[in-house]
Amino acid sequence: MEPGVDAVLLRIFIGESDHWEGKPLHLALVEEARKDGLAGATVLRGMEGFGARSKIHTTRLLDLSSDLPIVVEIVDSEEKVDRFLNRVHEMVADGLATLERVRIVFYRDSRKK
Repeated sequence: MEPGVDAVLLRIFIGESDHWEGKPLHLALVEEARKDGLAGATVLRGMEGFGARSKIHTTRLLDLSSDLPIVVEIVDSEEKVDRFLNRVHEMVADGLATLERVRIVFYRDSRKK
């Protein structure tokens, strides 16, 4: 991805206990994104949150949840992300996905010379 290029950010909000074909859903999504040749993916684990059912999931000691919020973020061209969204629809039973336009500032690997 080149600097100055317009791209899209896909955010997938799921729960830590969500699975796909026997493995954690966030891991399966990252593996599928890599297989599809997307630029990269990041998984963020939330401290607290709630979703469609309005049940709060938290890391607070008294209310400790085993289903904390997870956000998978993927940035790439709109075309590649749109193709990948077909797979996301298959894999995510409960959750939320959003898209927003972003501009690439830099995408580099200092080890590549």
